[in-house]
Amino acid sequence: MRRVTSLGLGATMLALLAACSGPPSTPAPEAAPPPAATTPAPAAPADSPPAAVTPAPAAKAAAAPAEESKLEKVATLPPAGQLPSGKWVAGVNYRPLVPAQPTDAPPGKVEVVEVFWYGCPHCYALDPYIESWRKTKPAYIEFRRVPVTWQPVHQSHARLFYTLEALGKEDAVHNAVFAEMHDKKNYMFMQGDEKETMAAQIAFAKAHGISEADFTNAWNSFTVQTSMQKADELVHRYHVDGVPLLVINGKYVTDVNMAGSQANVMSIVSDLAASEKPH
Repeated sequence: MRRVTSLGLGATMLALLAACSGPPSTPAPEAAPPPAATTPAPAAPADSPPAAVTPAPAAKAAAAPAEESKLEKVATLPPAGQLPSGKWVAGVNYRPLVPAQPTDAPPGKVEVVEVFWYGCPHCYALDPYIESWRKTKPAYIEFRRVPVTWQPVHQSHARLFYTLEALGKEDAVHNAVFAEMHDKKNYMFMQGDEKETMAAQIAFAKAHGISEADFTNAWNSFTVQTSMQKADELVHRYHVDGVPLLVINGKYVTDVNMAGSQANVMSIVSDLAASEKPH
């Protein structure tokens, strides 16, 4: 089982880490470890978060009015929900999703979706901020996660997510899955070997109180298959080329790179969600 958890190290690990910044049609950037907490981030892929809370660069701010005007024409915020002037800039800190997409939120609710991948170190770094935000978010915000489905490794981890969700266990073991992959280096995936992959995921499930029969039945269920298909559709409709990505009410997207920090991205999500709140 250890060869499953190590994934052969070397080239396989590099491929996994590179894979959180683009779909198969996009050449994967060279893998690099997440930036240190005190090191300013270089210009990086969309899923590489700068570590420090920093304002948008002056050059971008100077060019913002024309760009903001162009984007806001496509997706104008209602008067009661205009973002605070000068705080967040369309095209810099967030951008409208064109065309806007339907949501699954019930009437009177604003949907926030995190598109993520369990194997992505940047998603793991953002997760504590999301969990903290979830505890204090307004009741009108409906939050859910959608896993990316680009390549076999993403699809395998997405199926793990939906299997746990179908069993009612995803919230309980969500952080444990991240920790298993990033702290214990057990990615529960063996390229080209579904049997070994399944064995690794079953072992994880059993360690967290889920029987092999229950896990296998859910894994093979119509519910999980349907969820996988819906996730694949959303990844394409949201034009996801990097994770983590936050989608607000099917109309706006933002990420840590655009926001400048993990804390900033959650503030932007809250402000955009507030602008969408029914009045």
